[in-house]
Amino acid sequence: MPGELVEDSVIIHDSAEASTIYNKGCYGYPVSGGGLELDLMEASYLVESSRLQVTSAGKLISLEDLVRAASLIHRDFEIDYTVYRDLRQRGYIVKAGGEFNFRLFPRGGTPSNSQTKSWVMSVSERATFQIKSLVASIEQAEQTRKELLTGVVDEEGDITYYHPVKAEPKGNVNVRWEGNPAVASLMEDRVLVFDQESAEKLQENGYYGKQTGTVLQLSLIEAAHLMEKGWLEVVRIASNRRLNVERFKKRAVKFQPDFDLRLAVYNDLRSRSLIVKTGFKYGSHFRVYDDDPDKTHARWLVHSIPLDYETIWPEMSRAVRLAHGVKKEILFARVLPQDIEYIKLTRVRP
Repeated sequence: MPGELVEDSVIIHDSAEASTIYNKGCYGYPVSGGGLELDLMEASYLVESSRLQVTSAGKLISLEDLVRAASLIHRDFEIDYTVYRDLRQRGYIVKAGGEFNFRLFPRGGTPSNSQTKSWVMSVSERATFQIKSLVASIEQAEQTRKELLTGVVDEEGDITYYHPVKAEPKGNVNVRWEGNPAVASLMEDRVLVFDQESAEKLQENGYYGKQTGTVLQLSLIEAAHLMEKGWLEVVRIASNRRLNVERFKKRAVKFQPDFDLRLAVYNDLRSRSLIVKTGFKYGSHFRVYDDDPDKTHARWLVHSIPLDYETIWPEMSRAVRLAHGVKKEILFARVLPQDIEYIKLTRVRP
């Protein structure tokens, strides 16, 4: 079917042909007089699908010429077009999305008989991942009661889709403490509990630490958390002098520069009745259980991030893939001034 390139759109003037294109895929928007106006994304797809020929000043233009013209008008056109084409080939109706790149309708649905199912963002794998802008997009999608999809296009044109949402992890472990605090010894960056009664109490009341031989070893994070709650006293093994919690945390920062960030997340997770252990073997800060860790597997991997966290998309892909590979969900715990915000990123297939 013939169409004419007019500024930033393609017009199909013949009403019969316009009706055919619109009825078989809801492409474009009808115009007065019976024609159809296509945006350059739609026109490029129809040209590539051999369903449309586009002319300009009476001359036939190629797909390459059309894409070139679109790229001059539409920033990152090739990235957006890759996602658009993929979703169209999956059988979806896709429309330009205003604040987002696209609106996606339910499979089999059209703008005339169904509501928008998803907002879609398309990004290059080389784009910077910014948690602040992602959270803003999540909140906007939540306000309109739509799901959010992010299509990340790699350098070969393959697309990985992610579904980002806010999460509220909750557990079922109630921790109580009675009596005197346990006593532990600090040796370099290790906190060791030699007293068997204290060790048993810590294990039975919150699953703190790991038993190594006859000694219970606590992480620096666990020790600081317990000290803040008044459940643990720590002495330096060399001098037998007691450390207060502030001096302990200051020393911990020397070994772990992001200690305060991790501790804030650890404390919040514990307040949610969750059991928290190191996630080092999984490449994250924590692995988190919602019940007895001796009877269940960790449900989440949690990574602590600052308010304005930025990274590259391959890092996010690696984290999500690893969590998926060990049958866990990945949560990014964003540390706000007065709160912790959890973002779950799930790989999906539209």
